[in-house]
Amino acid sequence: MIRPFSGTIRHATLAAIMAAPVTLGSHQGPPGGQPAPPRQAPSFRAGVDLVSLNVTVTDGAARYVTDLQEENFSVFEDGVKQDVTLFSRANLPIALAILLDTSASMETKLSVAQEAAIGFANGLRKQDLAEVVSFDSRVIVLQTFTSSAIELEQAIRKTSPGGSTSLNNAVYIALKDLKKAVAKSADDVRRQAIVVLSDGEDTSSLLPFEEVLDLAKRSETAIYTIGLKVDEAATGSRGFKEAEFVMRQFAQETGGRAFFPTQISELANIYRQISDELSSQYTVGYTSRNQRRDGAWRRIVVRVDRPNAITRTKLGYFAPTVVPPQPQ
Repeated sequence: MIRPFSGTIRHATLAAIMAAPVTLGSHQGPPGGQPAPPRQAPSFRAGVDLVSLNVTVTDGAARYVTDLQEENFSVFEDGVKQDVTLFSRANLPIALAILLDTSASMETKLSVAQEAAIGFANGLRKQDLAEVVSFDSRVIVLQTFTSSAIELEQAIRKTSPGGSTSLNNAVYIALKDLKKAVAKSADDVRRQAIVVLSDGEDTSSLLPFEEVLDLAKRSETAIYTIGLKVDEAATGSRGFKEAEFVMRQFAQETGGRAFFPTQISELANIYRQISDELSSQYTVGYTSRNQRRDGAWRRIVVRVDRPNAITRTKLGYFAPTVVPPQPQ
């Protein structure tokens, strides 16, 4: 059971995680031991302390606003206004992880979920990359990163229901996979996103929610969550409320969005909304006025001068730290 407010859950070892995760021999599970101490955030590249943000802007009718210019944006870090030094409206290529809950409770909904996810995958462009991950009591990478819609569809159709739910493990593996995929295509600038569909609380992950959320906050990945309610009884249950809290946190902290449809038929439209959002974002960057390399959390607020406009991006980042000199 997820314990969002508990500090008693220990980090799982590699042996424990690998007892049930992926089936592809080339895929690596989470590393063992305690997580590495805070280090330079992924937004900082080539030795320049550039904080890069993917920003979504909507109007009062929830329509995407795509005609803004650099001068329309104001960025604040810990309340201090920053100078925008990077701005782009380009529709960048995407590196995307599609996560599907295949636990036993998804049995009656899986066929509809498959078709909706396939429609989403078919909307990706040739320059985009995506992987397919299913999770129940295990996490299985059904398709590594590819630009082939046919391969993605085949992988999605391989999903079958059974077992419990290990959402945290799945998000952890997807975050690690995205980092590797982007590193391999270092010459390409890509937006990173995870789209995860689940219908209940995590009951079998070995990794605690707090640790996976921390990893997500250190990444440049926006997490979009879709929480299906199991039935009327589960709607008011503590289990679903806990699951909803987790999915909202993943989305809110990373600049994504959380959806909680009441009908399975809403899935196709939700996937379309996510696709539209990923193609409507701005890239906004700045060099922090705060030169301290203390590894501290810094909160970010982005505003635009368009009336009734609403902005959304990740809530902050961890400052870089001083890297000690390596022995010769």
